[in-house]
Amino acid sequence: RQMAILSHMFEVALNDWGLIAANPLANFQYPKATGRRERRLRKGEWEALLKAARNLKNPFVAPVMPVALGTAMRRGEILRICWSHINWTQHTLKIPETKNGLSRTIPLSDAIIDLFADLQTNGTTGNKLIFPLTANALRLNWQRICQRADIQDLRFHDLRHEAISRLFELGLSVPEVALISGHRDMRMLFHYTHPLVQSVRIKLNARCH
Repeated sequence: RQMAILSHMFEVALNDWGLIAANPLANFQYPKATGRRERRLRKGEWEALLKAARNLKNPFVAPVMPVALGTAMRRGEILRICWSHINWTQHTLKIPETKNGLSRTIPLSDAIIDLFADLQTNGTTGNKLIFPLTANALRLNWQRICQRADIQDLRFHDLRHEAISRLFELGLSVPEVALISGHRDMRMLFHYTHPLVQSVRIKLNARCH
C-alpha cells in the first residue's frame, strides 16, 4: 500500500506536472497480499479481558469494550461518541463522522442502552464525549489488558471482526449488517466476516429438522 501511494505520486509528477520523464516504480513487482486476518475471541478470553479492564485506573476503558463488541464500531468512531448522538427513545446512535465520510445511524441493543444509562447515572455527562479517551491512551490500556489477561495476538480492531461475524451468526442479512458496520463495499464487509464453523453447523442441523 505504501509503494502504491508512492507510485501514484510519481504518476502525478509525470502526467500532470511534467516534472519527471518516467515513473521509477512502473515495473515494481508488488508482493502478494497477506492472508485475511481471522482472529476471533476464544473461549474464556472475553471474560478475562473484562476482568483485566475493570482493574485499570482509567474507568472509561472497560465500558468501551462491550460497546465495540455490541456495535461493530471502529475505535475512532467510539471515541467520538457524544451524548447528543444517542436517541434514547428510538434506541439508536448517530455516527456523524465515519471512515468513508458518510454519517450513519445504527440500532442499539438494550444492553448497550443500559450501559450508556449507567454511565450517565454515574455522572459522566459532564463531558461532551461519552468516552473522554485519546486513541493512544486506549491503545496502551488495551496492551495492558491483554498482558494481564495473558492473551496473545489480539488487537482492539479484532472486536469489530468479532462483532460483524456475530451479527451474521445471529441471522442478519448483508444489508442489515452493512447498515450497522457502515460498509459500502460488500467485499470489504466479507473481509471482516469469519463465522464460526460450529455456528454454521447448528444452523444446518436446524434446517434439516
